[in-house]
Amino acid sequence: MTPKSAPPETETLPKIALSPNYKWFVVGMLWFCGFFNYADRQAIFSIFPLLARELHLDKVQLGLLGSSFALVYGICAPFAGNIVDRVRRKSAVLGGLQTWSIICMLTAVSRNFGTLLFFRAAEGLGETFYFPASMSLISDYHGKKTRSRAMGTHQTSVYLGTIAGGFFGGLIGQYYGWRWSFIVFGGLGVLLGFVLMKYLVEPKRGAADLEDFGVPKHEARHIPVGDFLKVIWTTPTVLLCMGAFMLDNFVGMVLLSWMPAFLYEKFNLSLAMAGLTATIFIQLASMAGSPFGGWMADTLRKRFPGGRIAVQVIGLLGSAPFVIWCGQTLSVTWLMVALTCWGVFKGMYDANIFASVLDVVRPEARGTAVGFMNMVGWLVGAGTAPVIIGYIAQRASLSYAISIASIALVAASVLLLIAIFFTVGKDVERLRRQLE
Repeated sequence: MTPKSAPPETETLPKIALSPNYKWFVVGMLWFCGFFNYADRQAIFSIFPLLARELHLDKVQLGLLGSSFALVYGICAPFAGNIVDRVRRKSAVLGGLQTWSIICMLTAVSRNFGTLLFFRAAEGLGETFYFPASMSLISDYHGKKTRSRAMGTHQTSVYLGTIAGGFFGGLIGQYYGWRWSFIVFGGLGVLLGFVLMKYLVEPKRGAADLEDFGVPKHEARHIPVGDFLKVIWTTPTVLLCMGAFMLDNFVGMVLLSWMPAFLYEKFNLSLAMAGLTATIFIQLASMAGSPFGGWMADTLRKRFPGGRIAVQVIGLLGSAPFVIWCGQTLSVTWLMVALTCWGVFKGMYDANIFASVLDVVRPEARGTAVGFMNMVGWLVGAGTAPVIIGYIAQRASLSYAISIASIALVAASVLLLIAIFFTVGKDVERLRRQLE
């Protein structure tokens, strides 16, 4: 696919859009958006001890700060996804970036738990538009041959953003106070939005898939929510992938929300080092695992329809024992080893979260599909994890709470194995017929 056929004719193209590699430039531009998407949401977890001390918060209240973001993010996700399928994805990406960045900056004015909870929840509303828009946009520049690699490359922004948010959030808070963490990350996001406004081009919906299936023309039309729900209900691969994402996101949120505090309490690390250690090993390892998982998935997808999902199963089953190891080890060194191994397998799963689903969903409904994925993953999975783990930790220990989270990964792999053997082949063939 060339960029000349993708953008609307009414849009004035920047010179960079005429390059045959523009589809990879799009991934690069969205990479920076994804970076701040996760840096902004991660920074707060590294300053939990400061918030607890200044605002007199207990572990359940700290858990609610993580859950409030996830719950609002999840509740709004399907509505955001449906809006994304009606409007230009470029506007949704950049509008969301500016909105969540401004809210991030405003969080600095919080003086009590209620105000902090409000801004944290509001940030979830701003960020909920990003992934439905960006994944839909990337899917129209990258088809069957490169979709997992493109989305896997974009996924590395999540890892570096998490590292930056975890480390610099703790570092800035340690030396200048927790409020400046929000001001710095939010301000940089606002500046990025103005830069990308000039260079990001809206593609034609479904362009990559039309090329893959050899369909000369397909008239994209908006699918009402009721019809979309009917499509999802009759596409079991999507339901199974959603269930797996929900379970994996539960474990991922345990890592993001409680690992910094776990290291601070158990190994007596400083705020900055706890935030860095909790993120850098697993995220850097995921940066290696994600492109590798994307390449492997694109290769296997050429051989059989469930190729992407097979790579996800390897990632989930490979992660589970290292989650247990993280919770039980008494050595910082072995904890680093466990986090690194966990990260490699996690990246292999993450590279294909949306690519697997978009293989069986019509182009004009992909924003809504990603929105529903995020609703299930964040509302039920990540939305409950901080509070559940905080509750268990108060009655047992964080070590125990982190370890038992591994059960969710095994359950998720079972759902995906069902998809590989029983549903994905039929669903891919159904999509091909729909596009003809």
